[in-house]
Amino acid sequence: MAGKLPPWLRELGESIQVDNSVLEAMDLPRERFVDSSFNADTLAAQALPIGNGQTISKPSTVARMTDALMKCRPKKVLEIGTGSGYQTAVLCRLVDMVYTVERLRNIQLDSIRRLYRLEIYNFKALCADGTLGWKTNAPYDAIMVTAAAQTVPPALFEQLSPGGLLIMPVGEQHQELCVFNKSESGEITRRSLGSVNFVPLIAGVSD
Repeated sequence: MAGKLPPWLRELGESIQVDNSVLEAMDLPRERFVDSSFNADTLAAQALPIGNGQTISKPSTVARMTDALMKCRPKKVLEIGTGSGYQTAVLCRLVDMVYTVERLRNIQLDSIRRLYRLEIYNFKALCADGTLGWKTNAPYDAIMVTAAAQTVPPALFEQLSPGGLLIMPVGEQHQELCVFNKSESGEITRRSLGSVNFVPLIAGVSD
């Protein structure tokens, strides 16, 4: 199956260790998730602007975060920070249902349209304060946060199922991509996947 992947994904798989199912899920037209025109090398390697000070993460970051999240074999995932919808689309190809929250209404509407054009429907989207999670549909098998904060909002740990996993960039000037595991008894443990650079997690909602 790996031979059927486009060259940029095959090269990505050779540079970092991730499950091949993640690479297959990332085989999407990435140019459909950005407003401007970028060359193929840029699309395959870099984080890119999508407006409103937001970005689409570089593919290697998407791969690392997705691979880490899938270790707990989730079926129901909460995503905080819909952004362009690219990460949402990748998750939708791997799990049964994605609940995705975005604080910027225009960004959210654009991402929904992109997902529908790609005939991706196994998601529910909400324009809301991501620091509060999405309590209505909790608990979640796994939670992915695509913006950085000094600490994990307490509501997200509360909405994570026992045995679940939360992945989020933590820190301000120096950020680390952290994986938090919640034991069956509710104990939280943490490990780092290394340094990253994400936009900040901001409370509230904006048009």
